[in-house]
Parts: sequence; C-alpha cells; structure tokens
Amino acid sequence: MSDIVIRIEHVYKSFGEEEVLHDICHEFEAKQIHGIVGNNGSGKTVLMKCICGFMHPNSGTIYVDYEQVGKDVDFPKDMGIIIETPGFLPNLTGVKNLQLLASLNKKISVKEIREVIRRVGLDPDIKKPVAKYSLGMRQRLGIAQAIMEDPTLLILDEPFNGLDKHGVREMRELLKFLRAQGKSILLASHNANDIDELCDTVCEMDAGVLTKVR
Repeated sequence: MSDIVIRIEHVYKSFGEEEVLHDICHEFEAKQIHGIVGNNGSGKTVLMKCICGFMHPNSGTIYVDYEQVGKDVDFPKDMGIIIETPGFLPNLTGVKNLQLLASLNKKISVKEIREVIRRVGLDPDIKKPVAKYSLGMRQRLGIAQAIMEDPTLLILDEPFNGLDKHGVREMRELLKFLRAQGKSILLASHNANDIDELCDTVCEMDAGVLTKVR
C-alpha cells in the first residue's frame, strides 16, 4: 500500500456568501509530484493555505502525514512552502534573510544556507539587499527558503513566477532531483508545460471543485 502524505476529506470553505472550496476529497501519495491546475480564483491557493494550516476550512478535515491540521498540529511540520510572493526583509541580503529564518528552528548551519542559495542559482556572496533583487531572484530565494531545512513535503504555489526560461529549466531539474530523493511535492501552476513535464498526477480546480485529470 502506498503512503498517503495528504488526505483531504469533505473540505468546504467560504468567505461570506462565496463558496471557494466545495466538498474537496482527495489523497496525495508520498514521493511524487502532484499538479493542480486552474484559473486564478479557482480555489487552488485557498486549498494550499488550508493544507498548510494558514486557513481553516468551514468543515471537513485535512491530514498531513496522518496528523489532522488544526487539531493534532497547527502547522504541519517538515514542510517547505511557497504561497504567493515570498516575503523577505527588504534591507537585508538573501543570506541574512535565510539565516534569520533558520534561527527559529536551528536545524541548519550558515554553510548549509550558503550551499542551498548556490543550488537555486544565486550567489551567496552578493552584497545587495533583497529590495534590489529582480522578481526572478526573489523567487529563487523563495525556493531556497522552502527547501533549506530539507523538508519531506513541499507545497509550491506558482513557484516559477518571475523566472526566465533558463531559470524555469533549472528549477524543474531541481524539483525532479528532490522527487528522486523521496520528497513529496504539491505544485500549482498555470503553465501546462510545467505540469506535463513534472507531475505524476494532475488535478484540476474549477470553481472550488477538485477533479482528477490523470
């Protein structure tokens, strides 16, 4: 039997009168890349926020690694996240930003932070603050933040935003490498090529309803 890394049971979410998630039921297997496609406003990001514990559904349950989000754990542990634009302190360098975040869990050294920054194609010795980074550089730094503590599960909402073709190619290879290492990845993208090339399974979100495509 395959390990289930995320299990979603009858999840509903509304904002006032507007229902954004409707009876979501799905299981995502471990050690695969799972794609979610859908237009802006379809509910993809809201579902990801519920999985991460940033939002709570009105009803239904979500389990991550067999622990119920919002009951057994507030925020699933061992998870790397990119949802919307990664937020960094603009006056600090990329390395300093990651050092600050890493100091919360004290899992990794400065040497490992520098290594992960190289891995996403950035120079750890660059002195300019994040405020002067291009959108693509910020996105790379966001990916570095998501993977730096070597989580077993990655939740990535449009992780290739702002990257040029070369950057997209590099980050696709990185995600394939992480899957080969046994990581589980949930990836939302509006780009059909990302989904076709990377994903083992694909679901479509439309008006709050999640349907398996393949």
